[in-house]
Amino acid sequence: MSLTATTTKALRSDARRNREQLVASARELIAREGPGVSVEEITQHAGLGMGTLYRHFATKDELIDAVLEDAFAELVELARQAAAEEDAWTGLTTFLEQALARHVANRGLKDVLASREHGRRRAEAMRTRIRPFLRGLIERAQAQGTLRSDFTSEDLPLLFWTAGRVIETTATVAPDYWRRYLGLLLDGLRADAATALPQPPLTRAQLARAAGRHES
Repeated sequence: MSLTATTTKALRSDARRNREQLVASARELIAREGPGVSVEEITQHAGLGMGTLYRHFATKDELIDAVLEDAFAELVELARQAAAEEDAWTGLTTFLEQALARHVANRGLKDVLASREHGRRRAEAMRTRIRPFLRGLIERAQAQGTLRSDFTSEDLPLLFWTAGRVIETTATVAPDYWRRYLGLLLDGLRADAATALPQPPLTRAQLARAAGRHES
């Protein structure tokens, strides 16, 4: 191998290592502090310069996309596994618990899912992949008689927003309290305990408008 080829290979190896180091540092800081962490903090944590960062990622949003790619793929896989459960109620409730547990462990994931500012394209792509799994679970659970018949897929985001607020409020005093609250929410979804609801579910358009206010 020529000296030029050896040098080129070494440079490519360094570039790959720098990129991995940036992503690892961003993943750690975003999980702990949320997507608002500055690129200066990320590069300092990685021991690299701003020039190195921008050689790999043109914008901060691109870096966040790279960080969240694995986390979003994991959520999609959780939804796929849940949809494969023979008992749809078990699949649905297991998905909700596992997804919320990941929100607790990864502040960046929770904040991005509640925001349009960072990683929104990847987040929306993830939601698009998950929706058919969850919609199918809801329909099967209702057909099996375990989920109340008036629950819709448009109700799910509200459930996550509500549980997310509980997570934020109790995180420093009772980190696992959200599990109790989720249990209360799930009891309200059981078909055998359902009573008539005073309001219909949100339409898709209403949900989109509500999401805009929730994220602002």
